[in-house]
Parts: sequence; structure tokens; C-alpha cells
Amino acid sequence: MTLLALSAFLAAASPDGQPGQAPPPWVNMVPVVLIMVVFYFILIRPQQKKARDHTELLKTLKPGDKVVTSGGVLGVIVSVKEKSVSLRSSDTKLEVLKSAVSEITERSSSASQS
Repeated sequence: MTLLALSAFLAAASPDGQPGQAPPPWVNMVPVVLIMVVFYFILIRPQQKKARDHTELLKTLKPGDKVVTSGGVLGVIVSVKEKSVSLRSSDTKLEVLKSAVSEITERSSSASQS
């Protein structure tokens, strides 16, 4: 045994020669709980809020709204169905899923009058 290893071994011993007491089990769980709380507030909670906001956005879609899809298509809503939306983009009429609408860039003028 080297002198350095021996000094480290002796330094780890308790001063009165008795074995040290182990901390209570809940002390070992504190860092795990803290990490879970941090993950909740940094990752999970903002993601749930974003999903809730997107659901609200999909409920408020109306004909005449200008929207952007997740694929990057810009268009004006022609009609809204249960699961899909008909868009007019330039000279093309497209039918896309409601969930593909990522943003409303401009509300229809009828929404601002009510």
C-alpha cells in the first residue's frame, strides 16, 4: 500500500474509530426529486402550454383567415371541416389537415366586426 492510499484511507475513518453513520434514505432521493421538478418546469410544462394554445388556435379557425401550415404553405381558409381545412393559395385550392395549420397570420374581417 502506498503512503498516499494509506493517508486517504485514514482520512476517511471517523475520528473516534467507530464506523460512520449512513444518512437517512430520503437524503439520497432529494437530488432525484429536484431534477424531476426542474424537468417539469423547463420541458414538460411549456410543451403542454404550447399544445393547449395550438388546440385553441384550431378551434378558432374561420373562413377568410390567412394561415401558414407546418409545411410552409401560405393560404386563405375557404372552408373548415371537422378534421380538415380547404385553403386557397394563389391559383391552387388545397385541403390540409387542421393539425397542419401552425399559425394564423391575419384574422378575417368578419371576426373583427363581431
